[in-house]
Amino acid sequence: MNDKLKNIDVLVYGSAIVDFICYVDRLPKVGETLHGHKFANGFGGKGANQCVAAARLGAESAMIAKLGTDSWGTQYVGQFKQERINVDFVKQCEGESTGIAQIAVSSEGENHIIIVAGANNKLNANDVTDAQELFENAKVLLCQLETPLEGTLAALQTFKGISILNAAPALKNTPTELLKAATILCVNETEAALMCQLDDIQTLNQAKTAVNKLLDMGASTVIITLGSQGAVYSSSKTKGKCVHVVANKVEKVLDTTGAGDAFLGALAYHLAQHPEKELHQHIGFANYVASYSVQFPGTQSSFPKAKDIQTILPQNYPYSEI
Repeated sequence: MNDKLKNIDVLVYGSAIVDFICYVDRLPKVGETLHGHKFANGFGGKGANQCVAAARLGAESAMIAKLGTDSWGTQYVGQFKQERINVDFVKQCEGESTGIAQIAVSSEGENHIIIVAGANNKLNANDVTDAQELFENAKVLLCQLETPLEGTLAALQTFKGISILNAAPALKNTPTELLKAATILCVNETEAALMCQLDDIQTLNQAKTAVNKLLDMGASTVIITLGSQGAVYSSSKTKGKCVHVVANKVEKVLDTTGAGDAFLGALAYHLAQHPEKELHQHIGFANYVASYSVQFPGTQSSFPKAKDIQTILPQNYPYSEI
């Protein structure tokens, strides 16, 4: 057995995408060319974001992903290594482009986004088989829905530890097999509304209704994140009992991009490090990390390291039944 794979805390099977962002006063009309006032590019993709968030906090992390053989793919491998993430199963695919997101953002915060998945579409069940050692030894598995479902399902069904499915981007008709295969289903309020075919989720009672619907659909434990309201959760074992975990309040929100990924990476890290703790404590920690990230610009660049938060973490995380 490869010694590097023996002590992995968090294993992420999922997407890696490079973001190209143009900031403009307003979004262009069809056929129109506009001058932008700022350009930025960064490393993204829900899978990679969540892996980086966990690694920053101190988790021994590994990524299973596919990139192109272009310069962006090579740079992304370097970025993973810089974050001290195991890349033994990050493959660069000949003839494929690295996944990219072309994003235009207006001064009002509106955006146009075009995603070309590229090599992400090549991630499949064979990659699960190839990484069998990781699946046998990691403590927590994180999956999303930015890569083909067949491979994601294989990953969840193969893993014997705690698995988290972030069902995003959300599907109106999420396959029951996916929901049943994960230990924990985690979505935000918008994703939960789509999955449950609800008009909206704004209140805690509406979130409780959605949690119960998702449990009825086959999920074992459900967490719905609610931004500044924190998160709610319940499980099939305690159905009817829904718990609200309060969010940490911040004075100024600068950029909410990637806050959900910060939450998930932190949740996986905390579950791996403190398996004896109750779920509300894991969620409370994840809420705190997410609230920290929204005070800084960017996605991965906003994720805290352990030293950034260890002196300001509260002793207890407030929660109550709803």
